[in-house]
Amino acid sequence: MRIILYNKSMNRVCNYKELRLRLADLADDEYRVFSMKGIPSERPFIGVRIPLIREIVAKVPSEKIVELLKVEPMAIEEVLARGMLIGRLPYEEIVASCDEFDSNSWFDSQIGYIDNWCTCDIFCSGVCKKIGKHREEFLESKVDELLEAKDEFAVRVGLVILKCGYVSEDYLAVIFDRVERLASREEYYVRMAIAWLIAECFIKYPDETMAYLKVSKLPKWTYNKTISKICDSYRVEPEMKEILRKMRR
Repeated sequence: MRIILYNKSMNRVCNYKELRLRLADLADDEYRVFSMKGIPSERPFIGVRIPLIREIVAKVPSEKIVELLKVEPMAIEEVLARGMLIGRLPYEEIVASCDEFDSNSWFDSQIGYIDNWCTCDIFCSGVCKKIGKHREEFLESKVDELLEAKDEFAVRVGLVILKCGYVSEDYLAVIFDRVERLASREEYYVRMAIAWLIAECFIKYPDETMAYLKVSKLPKWTYNKTISKICDSYRVEPEMKEILRKMRR
């Protein structure tokens, strides 16, 4: 039997050793096997459910976050926890220069650890909550740079951030322009993120997105997957789904 080296009644996680011990204590082997089947990653899996990782991250005092971020993550759950910790920082700290890494910011430093859809999407959802009034600045300084990256998951981060933080009337034209620029990208997770993003645009702005789809130069696979994603939504009327299905290439 493994001996737990911390007091479970304690509400704080003040160093990386405690973080790892908490994760290990919550390991579920059945869930670990399940996660490995659905999340393609070369990192080891501990087997901790995402809500429980959030509970652990919430116990890290604000003043200890940067200290924990300086440690190299190993397991996929540590990468998830790291992304959640970054999402707790103020916007200025998320994007500010950090001397401990070759990357320019905590945001940039996390990109290199992302190698699957799960760590990507969880990280993006947290960061998007902090963008707020900085959307234009963040688009120009971070998102556009990611969308031009060679790495598949760096591009996906950019696309998921657009989906989580930019689907609004003010940014529809920007979104359509950016996905058209990515039309030649063939990576699976880039194409899926495009389909997911445009589906979200359609659900919120059907007329504008329909007009875009009629002139889109997206490749057949991505275009048809976008229509499938839209048709999967309960927020789209059956009559509209029939129209869309007839638009498949």
